[in-house]
Amino acid sequence: MTESPDGTERRSPLDGVHVAAGASFTDFAGWRMPVRYSSELAEHHAVRTAAGLFDLSHMAEIVVIGPEAAAALDYALAGRLSALVDGQAKYSLLLAEDGGTIDDVVVYRTGSDRFLVVANAGNRGPAAEALRDRAAGFDCVVEDESDDVALIALQGPRAEEILRGVDGFDIPELDGLRYYRATTGDFRGHEVLVARTGYTGEDGFEFYLAPEAATSLWEAIAETGAGSGLVPAGLAARDTLRLEAGMPLYGNELTRSTQPAQLGLGRVVVLDKDGGFVGREAVAAGPADDAPVLVGLASEGRRAGRTGYPVVADADGTEAVGAVTSGALSPTLGHPIAMALVRPDLAAPGTSLYIDVRGTRLAATVVPLPFYSRKKS
Repeated sequence: MTESPDGTERRSPLDGVHVAAGASFTDFAGWRMPVRYSSELAEHHAVRTAAGLFDLSHMAEIVVIGPEAAAALDYALAGRLSALVDGQAKYSLLLAEDGGTIDDVVVYRTGSDRFLVVANAGNRGPAAEALRDRAAGFDCVVEDESDDVALIALQGPRAEEILRGVDGFDIPELDGLRYYRATTGDFRGHEVLVARTGYTGEDGFEFYLAPEAATSLWEAIAETGAGSGLVPAGLAARDTLRLEAGMPLYGNELTRSTQPAQLGLGRVVVLDKDGGFVGREAVAAGPADDAPVLVGLASEGRRAGRTGYPVVADADGTEAVGAVTSGALSPTLGHPIAMALVRPDLAAPGTSLYIDVRGTRLAATVVPLPFYSRKKS
């Protein structure tokens, strides 16, 4: 990874590829990342119907290694990571003592005593610090290897077909690689962790590899998929894709002030782990009875509620009963959708609410999450 000449901006090892492709860029957690290449609508539809190629090299990769690595992660995170078998992945939460979320992570068990924790770019420092502090009493070490790892994602219904055609990419255990499983591959002499994971609601793969090999892999995948509808996709499409799939985003739905139960993530928490975990007492007690809960909102027309817009109970009401956490005009469904934290007594599907869009009341109906689910073969 590199910094810009003034030292204020980090750039992906694929930055040159994005420039050559005509990408528009945005700042994301201090990184210069592609927000779109052509149109976010076209990129979104490509992922839903064929495939999209994403640069996720801004994500943080933290390795926990040692005889007690599994026990350390059981204590550090809300899930039971010791139950993972080699090559298995799990979504989990890094909680504060009060039950709020420091970050949401994906953990891969890559060996009997080795785990890879993938954290959000903006939480790299807090996540690494919390893991080091919580692992201090265990026989293991915590290493932030983010600068030594590039991350590319291939997502969409044609992802596997495209992956199988990439010249020089040998993945012996690709057959039978299930969702939330990972294996090791070799791309022209470079080791690659190949994971069947992603955050778009589609089938797909994520590739962890050395930064110096990232451009070659990106170009090989792009060339192979060119005739199959594959396009490079930026952060804008990634956001609408994960919103349709009802996947929470740190800083929007997940925050230091929200507990897992408020977001429908109670299933992620294992309360009966030996030795407990940081935040256990708070999540066991649960949030206050009147704490807002996450719901899906669907509207008609073309105007969408956006992050932070108030939610009110009736067209003439002035008192906010919640707020939008994420919202957009759904490219797949063709109507506005949003996730919002609202009063629990107004969270039942079918409840009529209104989003205050700059003084205009947009009628919305509470609907179950996710808004979109892919058809599984």
